Amino acid sequence: MILAENSQMAGPARDDIAACAPIRIGGVTLVVRDLDRVTRFYRDVIGLEPIVRDGHTLHLGVHGRVLISLRHDPYALPNVPQSAGLYHIAFLLPSRNDLAAWVHHALRLGTRLAGASDHLVSEAIYLSDPEGNGVEIYADRPSSTWKRIQEVIQMGAGPLDLRELSQSTTLAWNGLPAGSTIGHVHLQVGDVRSADSFYGTLLGFKINAAAPTVSFYSTGGYHHQLAGNTWQSGGAGARLEDTTGLAEVELLLRDSETLAAIALRLANAGKPALVDEGHLTAFDPWNVRLSLTNAPEAPGPR
Repeated sequence: MILAENSQMAGPARDDIAACAPIRIGGVTLVVRDLDRVTRFYRDVIGLEPIVRDGHTLHLGVHGRVLISLRHDPYALPNVPQSAGLYHIAFLLPSRNDLAAWVHHALRLGTRLAGASDHLVSEAIYLSDPEGNGVEIYADRPSSTWKRIQEVIQMGAGPLDLRELSQSTTLAWNGLPAGSTIGHVHLQVGDVRSADSFYGTLLGFKINAAAPTVSFYSTGGYHHQLAGNTWQSGGAGARLEDTTGLAEVELLLRDSETLAAIALRLANAGKPALVDEGHLTAFDPWNVRLSLTNAPEAPGPR
């Protein structure tokens, strides 16, 4: 197991189980109507830095590595909250000290938060961007402390004291620290069984935990890289074109064999994907675009 130094040289190192998984999240693309307003949120509140603009799309990230791309379409139809698509994007910070520094920063700005939870495996804070896209900011507890029952990693949703957390570090907030990633993406789906079939059977994720209305999908012993719930979206059909919200999720695969196996399973299931050298494009049952890329090296620095 690889150990990672805290990017801001404060607090204990944490293991890199998320970064070393066979499939990990690369970046997420959102369609937005008001590019300036949404950019200010991800820059000033979340702490991302603008990296490059490509036509109508602005890419933001950390230390030159893109985490979120904002595709400007002022004429896009506003996303309906009950539709399939994004529930939240979850930014994983390197340590609890970094999370505490972000909380202090957010409270100082007067940021409106939607909630905070102790998930046993992690501590998380929730909010929404100006166009209603859900955002989670979290830090994992060391994986050695995660409780497992019959190989299922136990997660919960207990209370989290934001005031205590914000006062638990003297680390200054200077933007999202190096080593931050998108740890997971939580989706709204039309039905969990179809999500399990696509993300579990076809893409090869393990269903780490499940309930009638939600499943958590995992590789490499992580608690989850993806999740799908029907809390608002039960019975939803395919996403409509030209709407705001989630446009694409990028998945980074550790080896070409994993990519080839996924392509074969999709083809055998009658769901052929667009395959290029080291790259595959597929769509889930709700027309969410997935970009799968062979990326052997875990992102750094950690």
